[in-house]
Amino acid sequence: MESESPLLEVKNLHTHFFTKAGVVKAVDGVNFDIKPGETLGIVGESGSGKSITAMSILGLVPSPPGKIVDGEILFKGENLVHKSEKQMRKIRGKEISMVFQDPMTSLNPVFTVEKQMIETILAHESISKNQARNRALELLNLVGIPDPKNRLKNYPHEFSGGMRQRVMIAMALSCNPSVLIADEPTTALDVTIQAQILELFKKMQQEMDMAVIMITHDLGVVTEVCDRVMVMYAGKPVEYTETKKLFDHGKHPYTLGLMNSIPKITPEKIKLEAIEGFPPNLSDLPKGCSFAPRCKHAMDSCLTIDPNFKEVEDDHFVRCLLYEETEKAVTP
Repeated sequence: MESESPLLEVKNLHTHFFTKAGVVKAVDGVNFDIKPGETLGIVGESGSGKSITAMSILGLVPSPPGKIVDGEILFKGENLVHKSEKQMRKIRGKEISMVFQDPMTSLNPVFTVEKQMIETILAHESISKNQARNRALELLNLVGIPDPKNRLKNYPHEFSGGMRQRVMIAMALSCNPSVLIADEPTTALDVTIQAQILELFKKMQQEMDMAVIMITHDLGVVTEVCDRVMVMYAGKPVEYTETKKLFDHGKHPYTLGLMNSIPKITPEKIKLEAIEGFPPNLSDLPKGCSFAPRCKHAMDSCLTIDPNFKEVEDDHFVRCLLYEETEKAVTP
């Protein structure tokens, strides 16, 4: 996999929303790439820009008020930012698919699963309706839905939350995409179903050699499935490296705060740490580092200087003045 060129490259992506309250910098300088068969985790609190990054890739940012104001999104060498809506419709679902966060609102409640799956397949494949139905049956069986022939005739409300999510995954995989974006695919699912969904992702990825972008706020999910991780805060990446390196040698204070808030199984009781304060208003960002008002390691310079995204060690990028000015390591 190391010798392969990236399948998807996001370069200096800026997606802003122009509102009456001001310009909301939802995505503000995102860079990453992903190769076939690789899984990238995008982590951060709500409002950090994770989902808007994904929507930007698919050309789904509502305009107005949203707009990609700068950057490139290169898929197989072609810049998606310059594609028309008609061209993007051929790519969405076929080349790049997405599993949305809430399957109940993503599936149309007035149509059967069969109608919705067949419509998706026929939109991208030149096959008959009967062939599309057979493909839908194969996919439901593939994602572990029992008695797919009869369940295909059901409406979304007749499925449990876990089963609806499996239907969404089946629809996303229906045209054998090169890239699958999963936006919080295990949110609101119980732990057992969550484990089954993650195992399903790994199985599908191995069989289809897909690149997967896993958007989540759950670092436990990241450790299970991701090869690399990008941590986002206030629309910007603050740390980007291999998953093992992040958990063994995480550097940014925000990353460390997220990791310290994870419950651990230990003989003694340990009080979980909280990241004090609240995320900033994206339409009125502080002058310096966006995380400085919440950071216990903040220096005076952090309040006035916005740090660069710097490679502090081999293939490990961090946006923090602690590494720009003093090369000082932060202890977890």
